[in-house]
Amino acid sequence: MPTPERTSLDAIVGAGRAILEADGLGGLTMQAVAERVGVRAPSLYKRVRNRSELVRLIAVASIAELGDRLDDAPLARGADDRDAAVAEAARLAQVVRAFAHDRPAAYRLVFSPGDESGLDVEVLREASAPLLAVAAELAGSGHALDAARTLTAWVTGFISMELAGAFRLGGDVDRAFEFGIERISVALASAAR
Repeated sequence: MPTPERTSLDAIVGAGRAILEADGLGGLTMQAVAERVGVRAPSLYKRVRNRSELVRLIAVASIAELGDRLDDAPLARGADDRDAAVAEAARLAQVVRAFAHDRPAAYRLVFSPGDESGLDVEVLREASAPLLAVAAELAGSGHALDAARTLTAWVTGFISMELAGAFRLGGDVDRAFEFGIERISVALASAAR
């Protein structure tokens, strides 16, 4: 087995993220991560203090990935400022939704009630910057945080129901998502006027 010096923190976090997606939070153990990176479990403690710290590091890596996706997606264009902001809100919502479908366990870790993720405010603020910017465009700078929370709450609720298989009445779920985010964005923009 490799010595601990040959096992990087990035490899440990990467293994933890893979285990989280495959086996859920309950399957994320120090032993499972050690086996995945090819060391004995006690060796992990030279890089990661404990399981809670590992979960926090996985949450930080996950929210950083989501933030990168939000930053990297092409900007939406609209006919005027309000249309552009509404289109941008829809684009960001679709990026979050795609992340949730790609990494459902990481999404649940980051967006679930409670604080098992251990994310600090600065990590969240950095990842939320694109959403806060579009929320300011929609609702005005004085209501940016309120608008961002409204958008996030709706998107999170919809995605959580979708991932849980709660939409059982048929119909086009993609269209429903687009309908909802557009209507909420338009309402936020109208209230600012």
